[in-house]
Amino acid sequence: QVQLVESGGGLVQAGDSLRLTCTASGQSLSGAYMGWFRQAPGKEREFVATIYWDNDHTMYAGSVKGRFTISRDHANGAMSLQMDTLKPEDTAVYYCAARVDITSVQSVREPRSYDYWGQGTQVTVSS
Repeated sequence: QVQLVESGGGLVQAGDSLRLTCTASGQSLSGAYMGWFRQAPGKEREFVATIYWDNDHTMYAGSVKGRFTISRDHANGAMSLQMDTLKPEDTAVYYCAARVDITSVQSVREPRSYDYWGQGTQVTVSS
C-alpha cells in the first residue's frame, strides 16, 4: 500500500510559477514510477510527467515539456512538479500517482497503469 498526499495548488496568473509536492508513505518505491496527471472539467485525465524512482529518469507530455520539471527528494521520499510559464490551459486538478507493479507492460503515460492516487490539488491559471 502507498499513501499519496499532494499539496501546493492554487490560483495564479498566466506566466506565473507554481510548485506541487507529493508526499508518499507506505511500501518501498523501489522500481516504481511516480507520475503527475491532470484533469480539466469535462475532459479525461491526462499524463503530465513521470519519474522512475530508481534512477530519476523522466518523461513529459509534449504540452508541458520545457515548462514543467518533475523531481524527487531522495532524503524524504517526496516528489515535486515545478510548473513555470503557466498558461490558462494548464488549469486542472493535478493528481500524484504511483505505479508499483514492476511487471506492468502498459505505457507509463496511461493513467490506468498506476496503482495508487492522491486526492488531487486544484491549479487555476487566470489569463
